[in-house]
Amino acid sequence: MRAVPPALAILDDDGEQVVLDAEEADRLFALTDGLDGATVSACPRCRCRILAAVALVDLLNGAPALAASGALVELADDAPTLHLYMRDLASGCAHRRWLDPGHDEWAEAIADLVTRRGPV
Repeated sequence: MRAVPPALAILDDDGEQVVLDAEEADRLFALTDGLDGATVSACPRCRCRILAAVALVDLLNGAPALAASGALVELADDAPTLHLYMRDLASGCAHRRWLDPGHDEWAEAIADLVTRRGPV
């Protein structure tokens, strides 16, 4: 059996995370209308974004079940802040078109998590 590489990591401010492979990530985006209802800020070129934790739970509760739904709801419910941070692990995007202030929050949170835990 061949290992499937991770495609998305959804993290809270403590570094707790749920990692999805490409198929799971595509299914999540398809069943939640691209996570638009929970997105606070996003890179327009990749799937990196900031998600509102409460809105993510609402989206997942209103969508058909996903294998990762339970883990994502638990992550959002237990998050120490109102935001979760999604990192697109399959993209080499530099986020140059992500121009709103959310980019700075996302970049800071990811940098802090990498410094504390190692590569995410």
